[in-house]
Amino acid sequence: MKPLIFILLLLCSAVSFAQKKTRLTLRKGDWAAQLQLNNSDVLPFQMEIRKSEGAFTLNVKNGAEIITLDDLVFEGDSVRVRFPFFHSELIFTSLSKKSLEGYWVNYNKGDNYTIPLLAKKERNSTRFMVKEVDNPMDVNGRWAVTFEPNTDGAYPAIGIFDQERNSSNVSGTFLTETGDYRFLEGTATDDSLFLSCFDGAHAFLFTAAKQNDSLHGRFLSGKHWQSEWIAVKNDEAQLTSPDELTYVVEDRPVKFALKDLNGQDFNFPSETYQNKVVIIQIMGTWCPNCLDETMYYKQLFEHYHDRGLEVISIGYEAAEEFEQQAASIQRLREKLELDFTFVVGGQANKGLASEHFSMLNRIISFPTSIFIGRDGKVKRVHTGFNGPGTGSHYQEYVENTNSLIESLLTD
Repeated sequence: MKPLIFILLLLCSAVSFAQKKTRLTLRKGDWAAQLQLNNSDVLPFQMEIRKSEGAFTLNVKNGAEIITLDDLVFEGDSVRVRFPFFHSELIFTSLSKKSLEGYWVNYNKGDNYTIPLLAKKERNSTRFMVKEVDNPMDVNGRWAVTFEPNTDGAYPAIGIFDQERNSSNVSGTFLTETGDYRFLEGTATDDSLFLSCFDGAHAFLFTAAKQNDSLHGRFLSGKHWQSEWIAVKNDEAQLTSPDELTYVVEDRPVKFALKDLNGQDFNFPSETYQNKVVIIQIMGTWCPNCLDETMYYKQLFEHYHDRGLEVISIGYEAAEEFEQQAASIQRLREKLELDFTFVVGGQANKGLASEHFSMLNRIISFPTSIFIGRDGKVKRVHTGFNGPGTGSHYQEYVENTNSLIESLLTD
């Protein structure tokens, strides 16, 4: 073989080998993943990689919730996996056949908001890798909770936990006056509780230690927020009704002037909504509680629109520019195949929303919904949203709201 040809063959082989090394191969199956929130705190979650007809999907699991990510973009030795409803994604590469490394980036908090990610291929792994005990403490039931205790920012909550007798597995959530903390899943030991949730918008980690008859813990949201919390078992614990927190001032009518997704003027009230039952939803596409509420309103709209129900969803978005705000709302609209009306409120700010709805005492939460009867008068203002993760609380709300809509359409 001539020296020049031999050298060329070696070069081609080297290039081919380099290409093979940089080509990412995903392995199907169950993966135990974790986000490194800081130097000492790790948020675990479980995911599953599937492949069908040559296409990959990734499922993120939080208890009963399964979030399917099917928007995967391969770039050399890495893959970008976008969450279906939120402006965030996972970016990772393979360290070996059974390990992945990368990070989660939440663009709603800026391009630099990244949290390191590690994942190992493991079957039947538990969410928290803590030592199992024969007699785990019993946290099943209802707990009166205070977040940020002994501070000016203290706020109440209710912990609702589901745990079978003598089992260390715990699921549930926290109810607050502005919404729930989603599908939490975790483990109880003889003296500690560990819960977490990762849904692409939030990364929640709750830990607590038993002290006599109470729990004393920490709550971390991503890498930007943490607080203490305490809880006492109380089957009668209640929060202020979400129908009492925000209300109409001096019986003033609802009136606003904003822009639709095409930048055209949108005014309410108008002839379009005369003699209609109208739900005005104040929300944001970055907000998981808003997503839960929007999916419920989709069902309401499909069932009652022909009888006179209208839904106007007003998005207050993380982006600064109108075009980006409208694009985020349009993406959600298309993803969920929503047929009701969408309007741009502006940047996500409860003060701005309060200015737009000055007929209300204040807007304290995304979402907030205003229910208006055929006579144009406000029948209910509902603050926050407790979604499917709250179990019977969600079902009770759905039943009550369905009954309200039925009665308003009948009047």
